[in-house]
Amino acid sequence: MARHTKIVATLGPASTDAQVLERMVHAGLDVVRMNFSHGKPEDHIARAEGVREASARTGRPVGILADLQGPKIRVGKFENGRITLAENAAFILDARCELGNEHRAGLDYKDLPKDVKVGDILLLDDGRLKLRVERILGHEIHTKVRVGGELSNNKGINRQGGGLTAPALTAKDMDDIKTAALIGVDFVAVSFPKSAADMYMARQLLRAAGSDALLIAKIERTEAVANLEEILDASDGIMVARGDLAVEVGDAAVPALQKKMIRAARDRNKLTITATQMMESMILSPVPTRAEVSDVANAVLDGTDAVMLSAETAAGKFPVEVIEAMSRVCLEAEKSAEVSLDREVLNRQFTRIDQSIAMAAIWTAYHLKVKAIAALTQTGSTALWMSRLNSGVPIYALTPETSSRNQMTLYREVYPLLMSQLHIDRDVLLWEAEQILLDQGVVEYGDLIVLTIGEPIGSSGGTNTLKIVRVGDHVPPDDAD
Repeated sequence: MARHTKIVATLGPASTDAQVLERMVHAGLDVVRMNFSHGKPEDHIARAEGVREASARTGRPVGILADLQGPKIRVGKFENGRITLAENAAFILDARCELGNEHRAGLDYKDLPKDVKVGDILLLDDGRLKLRVERILGHEIHTKVRVGGELSNNKGINRQGGGLTAPALTAKDMDDIKTAALIGVDFVAVSFPKSAADMYMARQLLRAAGSDALLIAKIERTEAVANLEEILDASDGIMVARGDLAVEVGDAAVPALQKKMIRAARDRNKLTITATQMMESMILSPVPTRAEVSDVANAVLDGTDAVMLSAETAAGKFPVEVIEAMSRVCLEAEKSAEVSLDREVLNRQFTRIDQSIAMAAIWTAYHLKVKAIAALTQTGSTALWMSRLNSGVPIYALTPETSSRNQMTLYREVYPLLMSQLHIDRDVLLWEAEQILLDQGVVEYGDLIVLTIGEPIGSSGGTNTLKIVRVGDHVPPDDAD
């Protein structure tokens, strides 16, 4: 049984070695995440080359996601690398401080004193420490420690309830978009967007740099939750980024928000990635905890396109084993996933011919219990629409475009394959598609399959034909050599 849910894994020191990366691909890696918060452009270029080489060696398509740093608001560095804050102690966040100590810390976001007011609660290091704003004096924020503990260099700052005005795209992000375009990444994730305007700006910069990468909005601000629908409309997908989101909205609110966001994205034909601490114990342990297994399984049952690993593969001791474990959990959860196709199709409205063909293919495949769907597609749109509904039937997307194949590595229940599509005769192409599925071992002679194709051949957005065939019933066309 092929796994429907895709696995995204972050590259880092633990996973850069060519042999390790190749084993990760064999284990089930679908998309690599390159974290642009760390490393130089040349590091990202070298890693991308390594990913493409591993993909070629294994014969398995692997997508590349560039994750922009965004306006991560952090404290500066300390004289001794770290300090300890005692409960009820006074502590100053100072925008002009160069090197911090037990009494004050610098800020990388210099406008923070203008963004906060007396009474605000500031959460440091993913909420492990809490400071209450007592007064603001120019460039200084005077606080009282509500929850103390150790604070080290460059830890993040959030305001409880959100509302910080830092722009989603920094100067560094704008440079990194150019690097991402140069690399030829398949996806770009924008950190901390607040509205559709942030995503429109990112898309303009991306297209100006010459990239057709899909745009993923990371939902990690209170404002982003409130503006979810407009952000979805301006994006190709979202990442349920549960770390910073939990700090802003409260950890108890995140599970329900996760379900809401995934459902909203699928309803709008958008992609979803569920991220943060999915198997974090496997940074040091060869097996996940039972809670982590349940977390991954629930994301699968929610309908997410992909589940993501961060430090587990970037810096952990078991980068291959964690992918194997996650794959096993996804497969088991998918066995019990609810199929409610009839209700979902009837509740959808569509006016485009190609989208109508996609819905008809899913409906037919499910009710006829066919072995597979083969979608001949230029851009992958037909396969995306099919994948928004859970039919339990695998979708094999056959495309001549390498970029489309790589982008479809993130689509749930879609298995992208390259096909030359040199012929302009429909029957020849359909016969060749049948042969590819036979060569892949996913169908056998006598199986029923559903095929979709567009005419005239080679035009994007032109899927207008659905055909039900029994594998092997057709003889090869005369010009299929």
